[in-house]
Amino acid sequence: MSDKEIQYLIEKLKNLEEEYHKLRELYRRLEDEKRFIESERIRYEREVRRLRSEIERLRSPPLLVGVVSDVLEDGRIIVKSSTGPKFVVYSSQYIDANELKPGARVALNQQTLAVVNVLPTPKDPAVYGFEVEERPNVTYQDIGGLDAQIEEIKEAVELPMLKPELFAEIGIEPPKGVLLYGPPGTGKTLLAKAVAHHTKATFIRVVGSEFVQKYIGEGARLVREVFQLAKEKAPSIIFIDEIDAIAARRTNSDTSGDREVQRTMMQLLAELDGFDPRGDVKVIGATNRIDILDPAILRPGRFDRIIEVPMPGFEARIQIFKIHTRKMKLASDVNFTELSRLTEGATGADIKAIATEAGMFALREERTTVTMMDMIKAIDKVLKKESPIPDLKGVMFV
Repeated sequence: MSDKEIQYLIEKLKNLEEEYHKLRELYRRLEDEKRFIESERIRYEREVRRLRSEIERLRSPPLLVGVVSDVLEDGRIIVKSSTGPKFVVYSSQYIDANELKPGARVALNQQTLAVVNVLPTPKDPAVYGFEVEERPNVTYQDIGGLDAQIEEIKEAVELPMLKPELFAEIGIEPPKGVLLYGPPGTGKTLLAKAVAHHTKATFIRVVGSEFVQKYIGEGARLVREVFQLAKEKAPSIIFIDEIDAIAARRTNSDTSGDREVQRTMMQLLAELDGFDPRGDVKVIGATNRIDILDPAILRPGRFDRIIEVPMPGFEARIQIFKIHTRKMKLASDVNFTELSRLTEGATGADIKAIATEAGMFALREERTTVTMMDMIKAIDKVLKKESPIPDLKGVMFV
């Protein structure tokens, strides 16, 4: 065999080897694609099965809603249908018999009216909105001049939740509720915010006027559902701000609105100290008008602690000024004792407004330091007396 033929064969062998490697690479790629397609096929089959089951579920006949009236000895149930009449029906074997109690809401098969499911108790969506999700950032250190009140609310609300064994050991029941009363702006709501911050309990905040509803029975239902939510999420605290909106002294008024408010208050009285145990649920009420509250709500057993939140005294005003100015840059001439003397009769809310207004005076002059003069101007502005109405006689308007 000549050298030329040998060279030709070698070249052909190289070409065949390259073709082999290309085919091998193609084979590997096709194998990968095959595995991917197989996995996709399995995934799509699973999705098709899920969609078919969803279609079957949507095609199933709708269920009726009923309420259990009674449970018979042979296991049958008397159910009042949402359409009106009562029926004696059987229940599914997969339902716990302990859940089928009188008053329970159940789902009924439309054809046989058999009980196929137990439904949860309905709650107004507004009730879930009362729950405070984000804790207020107010601490007890942010409250000035109310040391005695803070100590009392800690004993009545926090201590029974943190150390219930102490009350059991001494043989007394912990306080069930606390009522805060005092002039506006003295720190009642601030105390409640601090309790919400420091306790790990569920905090539910309601304004008394939110219980006043348009239709008969709606307000009482809201009260009942708020306490039911608190029991489900116990340990919990219910804070009712402006409680005088629904707990004013009962009168002989004949208007339907007043009678409905009184019905709501009666439900509140029953929840505060009724036959049903409250469990680990504490109630804090706040009002500016304790003089108009009904005596029934003030008795021990409903609000065991009635705490007055008074106007701040001389030393208390100094503490409040220090709290509201601790993040401000103050000049050396700022004298808290003098500021407290100038703000006789001011509330904590007034002092906070004074500190904010003093900062605004400094900003207007493009300063970052607040001086004593800024404070005095702010006091004059916030605590100013009502200006007399000017005499406009003889004034010519253009």
